[in-house]
Amino acid sequence: MSSCKHCVQGVRHEGKFETIGGIRTYVTLPTGDYPKDKAILYLSDIFGPELNNNLLLADDYARNGFQVYLPDLFGGDPVPADGLSPTSGFDITEWLGRHGPETSQPKVEAVIGALKEEGVTRFGAIGLCYGARLVFELAFEQKIDVAIATHPSAVEVEHLERYAAVAKAPLQLNTCETDLQFPAEKQAKADELFGDGKFKPGYNQTYFPGVVHGFAVRGDMSDPKVKAAKEGAFKASVEWFIRHL
Repeated sequence: MSSCKHCVQGVRHEGKFETIGGIRTYVTLPTGDYPKDKAILYLSDIFGPELNNNLLLADDYARNGFQVYLPDLFGGDPVPADGLSPTSGFDITEWLGRHGPETSQPKVEAVIGALKEEGVTRFGAIGLCYGARLVFELAFEQKIDVAIATHPSAVEVEHLERYAAVAKAPLQLNTCETDLQFPAEKQAKADELFGDGKFKPGYNQTYFPGVVHGFAVRGDMSDPKVKAAKEGAFKASVEWFIRHL
């Protein structure tokens, strides 16, 4: 696949839920022919497949020529839509204690194992917020071939350093101006570790000013800056998969 302007499209179509490797998974496929040996793993934020925006984004990636799999990382127990509101009373700390990488990563690996049995040999993974940490963990163990992290959560400097030392998957980061989870200091550290050709498999960081953490999934599309950032991150990610997967 060539990285031409016509290769990146945003037209949506519907997928469906299936059980893959024992895991409830949203599966969305291109309408035409596509490489059966390649797959994208869409690793969601804390709102999981219950958030319609996640399903629509997965559909959009499929429209660009890849089969896409969105595993239910939380076993039907996502954070409620209003869970981050100060008035919701939802205990996010308790929830994270039940849904750390040690519980969600095996679900992704189960999906990978099942897809390998069906002939998939190369995996790209995009993680948004929560899902980004899983992308890193999978890359540490060489279980994915291409990695994208969009406004990452729970990715610390030590994870960036370990990625530079042991990972082999080309890495794309989509970052923004206001992000307590992945602030300017971490963004600069990533460029220091991976930029200027230091990371041989490939590295790129896109930066979107004037927007906040979550812009690529839950941003306000009536805000021109947010709309441009969401579309920019999507375009950069599709092009990264086309180039490396």
